[in-house]
Amino acid sequence: MLTGLLFIWLVTAAGLWIVTRIVPGVRAHSTGGLLWAALVLGLVNAFIRPLLWILTLPLTVLTFGLFALVINAFTLWLTAAMVKDFEIDNFGSALLAALVMALLGIIGFILMSWMMMGEVHWIMVRGGPPGMYF
Repeated sequence: MLTGLLFIWLVTAAGLWIVTRIVPGVRAHSTGGLLWAALVLGLVNAFIRPLLWILTLPLTVLTFGLFALVINAFTLWLTAAMVKDFEIDNFGSALLAALVMALLGIIGFILMSWMMMGEVHWIMVRGGPPGMYF
């Protein structure tokens, strides 16, 4: 499980690095800043993003899910506000960065499926108290 979290953290850092190369207005001043930004983004996505999803669910449904990009942009913007060596100039840059991150996620899923010859299996591990899945 720890290797899976480490892998996701490094993939997120690689995605943020690609975003800093593509999107104007998004900068990481050091590799450490990029790694911290990936860690903070993961924590923001784990704890704050679900609350944002619930609060904005009617708007997300009304826009056929496109408002999810705004939520993702806000989480990136919030991450930049918390990490000293990671900067996003304005919300427009954050929105473009969220779009690039979403496209990278889609490309990653396609590549993973292709590398596994179309055999992507999701494994559910049950542990802890009854009824808790992770």
